[in-house]
Amino acid sequence: MEILRFTLSGKNAFFKKPEVNSYIYFTYGNIHKVALLGLFGAVLGYDGYTQIQNFAKSKKNDTISQSYPEFYYLLKDLKISILPVRDKGLISKKIQTYNNSVGYASKELGGNLVVKEQWLENPAWEICVLIDCDEAEDVKKAICGRTCVYYPYLGKNDHPANIENVRVENAHEAAFDMGRLDCLAPKEMIDFVDEDDLDMDMDEAVPDFKYIEALPYALDGWTNNYILKTFVYSDAFVTVNNMKVYQLSDDKKIVFY
Repeated sequence: MEILRFTLSGKNAFFKKPEVNSYIYFTYGNIHKVALLGLFGAVLGYDGYTQIQNFAKSKKNDTISQSYPEFYYLLKDLKISILPVRDKGLISKKIQTYNNSVGYASKELGGNLVVKEQWLENPAWEICVLIDCDEAEDVKKAICGRTCVYYPYLGKNDHPANIENVRVENAHEAAFDMGRLDCLAPKEMIDFVDEDDLDMDMDEAVPDFKYIEALPYALDGWTNNYILKTFVYSDAFVTVNNMKVYQLSDDKKIVFY
């Protein structure tokens, strides 16, 4: 098998948290799997949320059933890994205020809506995709061929995405009893090693940071709401639970999910 690897970055990004939808809109601190699949769907020209809403309207008199946007239905089984580039996984955020004056944005006089959004500033990640299925092959061909049907963006079409340093590596499974992972990993899939159990110099063993955030992992088939998992990015020593660990060409160790 192979691994598609590239750097994903932009000037700003906005991955909206749906829990708050008044006064100010907040963003997740890192790109998540659903947003990344949406980016791949744009590259390949798949339908998104708007098309599934139209489909639901046309089927409103039929039996209700589970359904997904086309991009998610076709790409949900992709195995991906996200490696933060910024120090300790922390990307700075800033509140941006702007006017939406299209006329129908607000019922206020003049139709002007004042929008406040929290944007990620200069975000960057390394993205890895395990090439183990036809859909992954399609993504690899499009990214390596630098072709896209729709322009990829980081959560919102105001924030175009840069895709750089594209390469394909052979997938090498690493022998991993315990160690450090260089990617965001689902918390339920790893266990932190007690420092007392480490046979090494304490300065080397003591972790310097631990970034934890609940991020979208999947979509619910009935509502298309996010299903969240807690993800961890840390330099602490961990063990993995029934997962394969892969070693990249620069010795970084990652897991796919």
